[in-house]
Amino acid sequence: MTMGDPEEARHESRPRELSDEMIKAGRHRELVGGQWDAVGRHQSDYLISQGLMPHHRLLDVGCGSLRGGIHFVDYLDAGNYYGIDHSEDLMMAGWEHELPVEHQPKLPKENLLANGSFRVGDFGQTFDYALAQSLFTHIGLSQVRLCFYRVAQVLKPGGKFYATFFEEPEGTPIDAPGGGVRRSYRNPYWNFAADLEWASSFAPLEYKYIGDWNHPSNQKIAVFTRISRRTGRPRLQLRRAIAAGHRSGTNR
Repeated sequence: MTMGDPEEARHESRPRELSDEMIKAGRHRELVGGQWDAVGRHQSDYLISQGLMPHHRLLDVGCGSLRGGIHFVDYLDAGNYYGIDHSEDLMMAGWEHELPVEHQPKLPKENLLANGSFRVGDFGQTFDYALAQSLFTHIGLSQVRLCFYRVAQVLKPGGKFYATFFEEPEGTPIDAPGGGVRRSYRNPYWNFAADLEWASSFAPLEYKYIGDWNHPSNQKIAVFTRISRRTGRPRLQLRRAIAAGHRSGTNR
């Protein structure tokens, strides 16, 4: 089911293969980070609190085995949930073993795309909301940047893209992560909030830091709003110049 051009396919992560025994043992839950009930329900409750309505169309980026998806499918109108993940096995394990049978007609399998390079345009849809829950904790910044760029192309004007991340405290040396646990260069990834602002600046997205949202693993969250198309990087440079007090040589 993996879609996209062959050149990109060669650079995608190898999909996980799940046997029936692994699924029976709950391995498909472990592979998406465990905390199945707590994190799954938490992300759906949060987006609903931020304005998600049943008639909205939602894109779940890195949906895995539908830890959050089963709750979104329950809430949204039929056909309004879309998920993309690099592993078809994980998504099918979620669809077949976690999604209640009565809800399966609400999530056509065509709404699940196995692709590791964020080719969300292949759905042929535009979206009101998008979510990347615990995705940026497992990919490097170049992939984060690609994700922002491609998701922005399918967000409706004013659409919201919520993304979670492990936040590196400002001032932390990037080559000396605290306690040997926090790393900016290795999975699981820790990033400065400014890293995500930079990565999103290549797309027509307006960055807003939210921070704490009571995530069980203390991941932070930010929201990226689809704006009119314009070059993002000068916007970021301008904001930094203003913050430094160099706006046309005059402070106001």
